[in-house]
Amino acid sequence: MTWRLALDRQRADRRRVRREDSVRSTDVVVPQPDADERGQLLWRAIDGLSEKLRVVIVLSAIEGYDVKEVATLLELPEGTVKSRLFLARQQLKESLSWMNRTR
Repeated sequence: MTWRLALDRQRADRRRVRREDSVRSTDVVVPQPDADERGQLLWRAIDGLSEKLRVVIVLSAIEGYDVKEVATLLELPEGTVKSRLFLARQQLKESLSWMNRTR
């Protein structure tokens, strides 16, 4: 009985690997941009954010201010800064997600 279970497991693993390989072979390959293009695409995505999200993400991620400093500079509660950072990151992730679709 143990021998049969081991054979069944081995066959199932082979089928799974074949199935995954066939899915990978049909994936669309997206050419990856070079470093300059990446920077331009990132800034274009940042420019596509609303003003309130863009200011927070630039001050925090680009200029290097922490949440407390950004809150002080913009005269906002820290919680508001955190939520805007979260929303900005989510929108950037969605707008740049195509860059991660490679083989």
